[in-house]
Amino acid sequence: MGLPYWNFHTGTLCDSDTHLEISVDVASTSGAPSSSSSPSSSALTQYSRYSTQLRAGRVAITSLLNTSDGKGGRSYDGVEIVVGGWVKTGREQGKGSFAFLELNDGSCATNLQCLLDKPIAEAAGKQLSEAAKTGACVVLRGYVVALPEQAKQSVEVKTTELLHLGPCDASKYPIAKAKLGLEFLRGVSHLRPRTNVIAAVSRIRSACSFATHDFFARENGMLYVHTPLITSSDCEGAGEMFAVTTLLKQMEDMSPSSGEGDAKAAADAAAHVQSLRDAASKQGEAVRDLKAKVKSGGASPEEVKAAVDKLLATKKELEGAEAGTKSSVCPVVPGNVDYSQDFFAKPAFLTVSGQLQAEIYACALGSVYTFGPTFRAENSNTSRHLAEFWMVEPEVAFADLDDDMRLAEAYVKHCLRHVMETCADDMVFLTNFVDKTCIDRVNNCLNEPFGRCSYTEAVDILKEHAGGGKVTFDDMDIHWGMDLGSEHERYLCEKVFNKPVIVYNYPKEMKAFYMRLNDDDKTVAAMDVLVPGVGELIGGSQREERIEVLDRRLEELKLDPEMYRWYLDLRRYGTVTHSGFGLGLERLILFITGLENIRDVIPFPRWPSHCDK
Repeated sequence: MGLPYWNFHTGTLCDSDTHLEISVDVASTSGAPSSSSSPSSSALTQYSRYSTQLRAGRVAITSLLNTSDGKGGRSYDGVEIVVGGWVKTGREQGKGSFAFLELNDGSCATNLQCLLDKPIAEAAGKQLSEAAKTGACVVLRGYVVALPEQAKQSVEVKTTELLHLGPCDASKYPIAKAKLGLEFLRGVSHLRPRTNVIAAVSRIRSACSFATHDFFARENGMLYVHTPLITSSDCEGAGEMFAVTTLLKQMEDMSPSSGEGDAKAAADAAAHVQSLRDAASKQGEAVRDLKAKVKSGGASPEEVKAAVDKLLATKKELEGAEAGTKSSVCPVVPGNVDYSQDFFAKPAFLTVSGQLQAEIYACALGSVYTFGPTFRAENSNTSRHLAEFWMVEPEVAFADLDDDMRLAEAYVKHCLRHVMETCADDMVFLTNFVDKTCIDRVNNCLNEPFGRCSYTEAVDILKEHAGGGKVTFDDMDIHWGMDLGSEHERYLCEKVFNKPVIVYNYPKEMKAFYMRLNDDDKTVAAMDVLVPGVGELIGGSQREERIEVLDRRLEELKLDPEMYRWYLDLRRYGTVTHSGFGLGLERLILFITGLENIRDVIPFPRWPSHCDK
């Protein structure tokens, strides 16, 4: 009998020699105890569907270590398997006669220990020392060996054949060190997924993405709509959009010519700006590190203040340098460009939101959602802003603001519950090494109903607490009509409500034109979901369904009605009450993981002067 593998076409476990179906459990054929509590063989061989070149198929490490019977793979004692992954650490022992390899394939946070003897490596034409180097990629066949209960791991693999070795020069490997700063890892984004933190974040991000489709499509029967990335509409009306054009050569020709001296000066100025940006980023990291050390007595408040002063000085110098750079560039304004010669024959941009297009389908198909990348051309270098990020945007017909708030809360809790169920080991890792409160924070969000208060009530609470000396904000000018800052939002959910809170009915002046005007003619039916550690997580509203009110709002905000004629048609022909919201996926992951910089929770972050890979 050959080795077992999973046949994708028949959905059965088969023998690798005969390719016939195996009707008995793999545990019983290997001599392991057969019982109803043993993990299924199909779960253990989940990768074999697409690894038939390895005959037995490659086993996911998570399916071996995280078994449903709670025995951590001990039920597979004696089973021959194939595993592959990258060496986290390797230890040669017995005077170089064998090595222990800590192998990780990305399927879970836990490494699998594999024992590789020198003769096995040499039989494959490889050196044992090469296989034991950090970063090497190894595929091997071996037997599962159950370890004593007191051992750190439940099982290890005794190698019988080395199938593949992708060597790695550890002396040149950029991430060979055990501890590396997240800022450093942003500079090696092609390798940072191999680190424990980024790998954990990636699995959690994937789980949230799956949970999004599961919640909206499977649980609530909503249709997934692909909204365009290129658009002529500005959903937010802020004008901070990336232009899409094929007229770059024409724009260059319209710019004033410059000599070599001017070009060199411009290049030097740009390099200076970039160096200041890097310095500000590093100093920001230093401030955060010092603040963390203050709690443990590793740094003094005076050191923190000195670091903050240095950061502010660097930022001030950066602002001046950026202003000087901008003033030396000849802007190309719309009046200078003949858009009739452009690809779309009109100004076109990368989308800032798929909401308006999603409304088209919601007003025909009832309930829809869109989930994809969006873009903002904000010249911001903060730890909370990206130029490209992913938005989850449901639009629900026959729904008012209260429905919208209940949907938002249910969706967030569904994502958190799915993460806790499927990424438990990642959450434990992050609690141990990133943020000791992250599991408690997520559980608190799951176990408590979200708080609710109106914008007016929120301002009154902040004024009372600030006036009474309970808190000091950087912005103490608290008044009705102000745009709540992150510090105000976090204070409400972290100190006042001690849980996520939904603030609703905002002043109309601070919200977009499409939000429904309330009867007081001062506020709109808008809501923001605020969560601890982040602040605003979700922004949503009941959409304005009355065409005459929408016309008036467009006029008040000086927006061209002709650009939104199609949007007005949705109200002109069969208008309906409908609501929706937008959630930035990266902010949800910040909340879950406890990481502080949004650039660490997206695979390839984009921000000013940074567009790598």
